[in-house]
Amino acid sequence: MDFRVRPGEIQEDQLTALMESYSSRWPTSLFMGAALAAIVGSALLKSQGKHQHALFVGQWAAPFLILGLYNKTVKQHGSDTHRSGSQESSQSELREAR
Repeated sequence: MDFRVRPGEIQEDQLTALMESYSSRWPTSLFMGAALAAIVGSALLKSQGKHQHALFVGQWAAPFLILGLYNKTVKQHGSDTHRSGSQESSQSELREAR
């Protein structure tokens, strides 16, 4: 059995589309800057002897970078690029590819 989701089979909801319309306006460098600030902030806290705070702030870098990747992906590919109007053509393309 093949459980993979094909393009156009499942669409995102309107809340996701709304959030992506706002977040795609933010520059990707914002997330990279936030990650760098978290790293620098963590190092400063560590140098001040606040080890627990340094660990807490240092762990923010990875989520900021992941959000940056998600933002970049939405900008490049959009969300739900296959809408219901193009769904029939995408399904016919899938049949031809098989």
